[in-house]
Amino acid sequence: MLTRLKGGHVVDPANGVNGVTDLYMKDGQLVSAPTEPLSADEAIDLSGHVVMAGAIDIHSHIAGGHVNTARLLLPEWHRAFSSRPGETALSRVGWTTEETGLRYAEMGFTTVVEPAMGPQAALHAHLELADIPIIDKATLVVLGNDDLLMSMIRDGESEAAIADYVAWTVASSRALGVKCINAGGSAAFKDNVRAFSLDDQVPDYGVSSRQIVKTLQKAVHDLKIPHPLHVHCNNLGVPGASSDAAEATIAASEGLPLHLAHIQFYGYGTEGKRGFSSEGRRLAALINANPDVTVDIGQVMFGQTVTISSDELRQFAGRAQASPKKSIIFDHEANGGGVVPMDYKATSFFNALQWAIGLELFLLIEDPSRVFFTTDHPNGAPFTTYPDIFALLMDREVRARWIEALPKGVAKWTSLPEITREYTLEEIAVMTRASPARLLGTSDRGHLGAGATADISVYRPSDDKAEMFGKAAYVFKDGRLVVKNGSVVARPYGRALTLKTEADKGMEARLDRYFDEAYGLSAQWFKVRGEALGRETPFREVSCL
Repeated sequence: MLTRLKGGHVVDPANGVNGVTDLYMKDGQLVSAPTEPLSADEAIDLSGHVVMAGAIDIHSHIAGGHVNTARLLLPEWHRAFSSRPGETALSRVGWTTEETGLRYAEMGFTTVVEPAMGPQAALHAHLELADIPIIDKATLVVLGNDDLLMSMIRDGESEAAIADYVAWTVASSRALGVKCINAGGSAAFKDNVRAFSLDDQVPDYGVSSRQIVKTLQKAVHDLKIPHPLHVHCNNLGVPGASSDAAEATIAASEGLPLHLAHIQFYGYGTEGKRGFSSEGRRLAALINANPDVTVDIGQVMFGQTVTISSDELRQFAGRAQASPKKSIIFDHEANGGGVVPMDYKATSFFNALQWAIGLELFLLIEDPSRVFFTTDHPNGAPFTTYPDIFALLMDREVRARWIEALPKGVAKWTSLPEITREYTLEEIAVMTRASPARLLGTSDRGHLGAGATADISVYRPSDDKAEMFGKAAYVFKDGRLVVKNGSVVARPYGRALTLKTEADKGMEARLDRYFDEAYGLSAQWFKVRGEALGRETPFREVSCL
């Protein structure tokens, strides 16, 4: 059936469109306009509405062991818990796979990436992702603290052999890319190391964090995986050390693409009597000067949330700030991790400055195609805070009101009050649609040209940007109407976007031996098979470059 979406203001920077025009959908795809517009089987009048491609979130923790551990740690935030508060930040975000898909769709998001999937738990993560309705999903598989990789680097094995190992891991786990979390840090933690920088070495292996990052960066590039190595840098959240770690990692890109995650948590300086200040302007300048580097922000917003991370070293150090006062730190082969609840308070000097640093970075990084819209859900804030962040970026008067309510003294240590920039609709579409699609290598989305998947978000214009982006007027997923007037009207299941990377047969045999020796299991048990997920077509394959 041919459907005409007529008269909407289309904002599609990938195709240079910013004006009133019609769109046509057929069989789940956008198609060229027919020679006779009236030949459409159905017409939907979008006059007066803003039309964009479905939004893409490249970094949101929505599935896997850490998410489930947080559910176990915080039963009072479950619907099933009789004493659950009626209104908390997490009650608004929902705490089920179903609500995750519904809430994202209501805001116009149609693709979300889970950025930290342990390869040993890949099946578990994909089972959860398959249970999330409406949105398409993808995963980044975590490497960089695993025994085999560090042993291969220590022993001087070839780049080709390491690339084969990475290729096997990506294909077996059905991932879309590779994540590296505090490279070597969790492995060093096992030897009682409590601080770990880019040129520090992992005990017993004699390899540095820098070597691990550079090795994985080269392997990802050589395998032609579209998304660059996704790096969680060393010393997250440590004033002074965090910004130095980010600077060193940016310098280490050395002409190859590199993506830095939740960069807000690396924007902390040590000035002032509290020993805490903003390094936002310095970090933004470094990013602006290094075109090979892309970043996402990890914006902090005020309210209750929970931090979940495979950075075992960081979570161990952060447990003293837990609110409520409970946490879980766990250690296992490769990355361990931790779950630490966090309540960011607008009355706290430190939390308020964290909030300001994220916005500084959003506004001072000049190219919206190199900075991505995230809260590192749920670490900086639940993803349901996104509408407020859109408003803060697009309206300096809204920012001024928020700044005015902050504790005295905060403004002295951030340049945010001086920044007058306001994001345009086109820049929002670049940051949340066109550029994420390009970064992930998913050429079938992020734009509204012929041949694209018919993932479309429609908004009613409003001076109140939080209201505008909080509830989409219409959302189409694969050409099907799934949201109308901010409410879900259909719940199809999306697919997981995956890569098919090829490893040498010799690596397969080697990994069979390794897994048998390490776990007493065949490597085949670590492969995610579609028939295990209970969906007719659970995957959509993305081509390597």
